Amino acid sequence: MLGFREKLHHIIRLDRAIRFVWQAGAIWVLCSAGLVLLQGVLPLAGLYLMKLIVDAVTAAVGAVDPVAAFREVFFYIALAGGLAVLQASLQAVSGLIRENLGLTVSDRMYDVLHAKSIAVDLDYYENPKYFDTLHRAQREGPFRPTQIVNTLMGLGQSSISLVAIAGLLLSFHWAISLILLIAAVPGIFVRMKFSRIMFHWQRAKTPDERKAMYYNWILTGNAHAKEVRLFGIGDEISDRFSQVRRVLRHEKLSISRKRMFADFIAQAFGSLAVFGMFAVIAFRAVTGAISLGDMVMYYQAFQRGLGYLRSVLRGLADLYENNLFLSYLYEFLDVTPQIREPVDSLPVPLQANYGVCFDRVWFGYPNTEAMVLKDISFIIKPGEVVAIVGENGSGKTTLAKLLCRLYDPARGQITLENIALDRFKPESLRREISVIFQDFVKYNLTVDDNIRFGNIDLPVTDTEPIRQAAVKAGADRIIKTLPKEYQTILGKLFKDGVELSIGQWQMIALARAFVRNSRIIVLDEPTSSLDPKREYEIFGRFRDLIKDKSAVLISHRFSTVKMADRILVLKNGRLVEQGAHKDLMDKNGYYADLFKKQSECYQMDQ
Repeated sequence: MLGFREKLHHIIRLDRAIRFVWQAGAIWVLCSAGLVLLQGVLPLAGLYLMKLIVDAVTAAVGAVDPVAAFREVFFYIALAGGLAVLQASLQAVSGLIRENLGLTVSDRMYDVLHAKSIAVDLDYYENPKYFDTLHRAQREGPFRPTQIVNTLMGLGQSSISLVAIAGLLLSFHWAISLILLIAAVPGIFVRMKFSRIMFHWQRAKTPDERKAMYYNWILTGNAHAKEVRLFGIGDEISDRFSQVRRVLRHEKLSISRKRMFADFIAQAFGSLAVFGMFAVIAFRAVTGAISLGDMVMYYQAFQRGLGYLRSVLRGLADLYENNLFLSYLYEFLDVTPQIREPVDSLPVPLQANYGVCFDRVWFGYPNTEAMVLKDISFIIKPGEVVAIVGENGSGKTTLAKLLCRLYDPARGQITLENIALDRFKPESLRREISVIFQDFVKYNLTVDDNIRFGNIDLPVTDTEPIRQAAVKAGADRIIKTLPKEYQTILGKLFKDGVELSIGQWQMIALARAFVRNSRIIVLDEPTSSLDPKREYEIFGRFRDLIKDKSAVLISHRFSTVKMADRILVLKNGRLVEQGAHKDLMDKNGYYADLFKKQSECYQMDQ
């Protein structure tokens, strides 16, 4: 009983899908519904015309004037031909409307998926479970809502035709309806059973499907192309892909074989019922109880009625299956971000008087028990340049993520101008911070796009701020050597794209940071790929570049951090030292030890 209720729930709970399709293309839904009504009643007219044709032919066989008798036959044939042309034209128009509706809904669904992907918290992108959910939503979301509406349309058309045919068949014998039901039901139960089996199988195998996609990406994408060839790992990755796909294929085929056998039994049972009923109808015709035309009409009515009943029941099974798989989409869309906009949000203060304050901040990434930051407290004053140093894994980049409110602290508080960050709208707060992370993005778009994305509020036609930002970052001289300068497409993903060196890409990323009109600039390893000369040129005028702004520099290069007003030294997630370079060197502590080791390594390289 519970299983039946579950099936009924998935069939009835269609409002979200129908509402979505209606919002995406209401006019197309209305047009499709009108055609459904018209197409539903036409089959009965076709059956009746076939009866008239057969009866007219039978009467014409013994007529005195066969030519005159044929005129009546020809008239009915002409009507049947016209009806067939009308049905074909309606079917063609209906197909075009459904295609348009499907494309409209799919595009709208991608908009929804993209908007949700932007809205979810950063930690979802660092969680395998999230990627499983997203993969299933992307696979099922774009086409399932349209399938549901198309199924409902087909269900309506089949139901209208079935009611019309059923009225005709009842005139033959009341038991025919029971025979129809017995013939059609087994196949539908088979469909619903195996839909549920496939649903649970796909859910369990999502990680394996994603792993296969990852192997395929390694082999076909440009990110791994060099190492695949240099290390000769292509065959190894290809074999792993084949192994995963082989297991998936065998398991899916096993389910399909069982489903095919069950379908065969159900269809064979239905076919026996059809021809058994045909024998009864033929017997009535032989005994003179009905005419030859009646026999053809009732047989075709029974055959079509069985088809319409199967369509109705198959439609219900389709609704169950589509809504079952659409639950993957709902699972993704119902994800609730933890970084939320406050109900009573405050505007970010225009005046910079107090700066940023980290007050006893603790933080650990979701789904892990270890604390990355432990009891961190410091202040970044307005206009101050603060550097953060420490070994890998000490929590440097995590501080930047917390400042941007990509995460919230587990304990403690972060304030801007003495106001907690969670009192601001995240978008308003992030407009005041310009960040270039160590793993900055290389957009395979124009140079203009790569820089303007740092300040998306800039009009597309306003190119001067983009050029000025490129000059500040030292990228302008490189851009002027490109074929189309600022309109040159970067990367090799698209036609006419030009690839840059990693150092040149980094200068483009720096320009993206400088073009943003924000009060705080955060640069995570901003010059790690630049040669010493270029680094010296940029930081030699860094104070002018960030005039009236606060800056946070995260770097392993101590030659870079020396120019900071204050240096924060992290060790195992704790702030162990802070001060100017000279003061920290005089202290001869952890920072001084790191600085000396790096200097020794640099001298050895020389």
